[in-house]
Amino acid sequence: MKILISNDDGFQAPGIVALYEALKTVAEVEVVAPEHNNSAKSNALTLHSPLYVHKSHNGFRYVNGTPADCVHIALTGLLDYRPDLIVSGINNGANMGDDTIYSGTVGAAMEGYLFGIPAIAFSQIEKGWREVESAAQVAREFVQQMDQQKLLGSSPWLLNVNIPNKPIAELKPMKICRLGRRHAAERVITQDSPRGETMYWIGSAGPAKDDAEGTDFHATANGHIAVTPLQVDLTDHDNLRYWAQTVSKISDANEGAP
Repeated sequence: MKILISNDDGFQAPGIVALYEALKTVAEVEVVAPEHNNSAKSNALTLHSPLYVHKSHNGFRYVNGTPADCVHIALTGLLDYRPDLIVSGINNGANMGDDTIYSGTVGAAMEGYLFGIPAIAFSQIEKGWREVESAAQVAREFVQQMDQQKLLGSSPWLLNVNIPNKPIAELKPMKICRLGRRHAAERVITQDSPRGETMYWIGSAGPAKDDAEGTDFHATANGHIAVTPLQVDLTDHDNLRYWAQTVSKISDANEGAP
């Protein structure tokens, strides 16, 4: 089993180090990760400036770009093989509900998925790396199960996994969940720059809005590991017929206009 690891916290983050140490015992593992923290970069690719790849003392390769850049470069020329699995994380903080739209951790995994490779994004619920070794053990066992069930090398799939910051013995079983929802983000923070200009800082993510039973928020709040299958298709399938009727009315009105 060959695994490509990336993240959005940077190649020196404790989460990716713990993940590498855990997975190298069960697979051939390669790390290609951002040089610096790239949280909230989603699926962004760097198209208007050059990217450089360097190797760290521990063998990790790092890129002066986004998480998606790292996986994209790895799969389109840096590696001389096709990985069986893309693993992203372990992220410093949750990626649940609306977080997945912005998450660089999920973005790295999704880039692999777009190339037709199964992919998993792992995150811890709380920031600070508490019990990160336990989270890495969860990741290793989960990856082993995916391999034993022969789910690697099949049709691509994309999973988002959120792990409470608890010792392995205190974690409750995995639950398959849908994404919850958050309230709108907190207000922007403003400061004056040394030159007298106003600086704006994006506010923190809002609290959970939809944390009902069955959501990732509910599962993790009750000590479970939340596993959410994701897809890339953003089409609003339920309302296709409604919008078809609306567009038809607009077209008819335009045709009848003088």
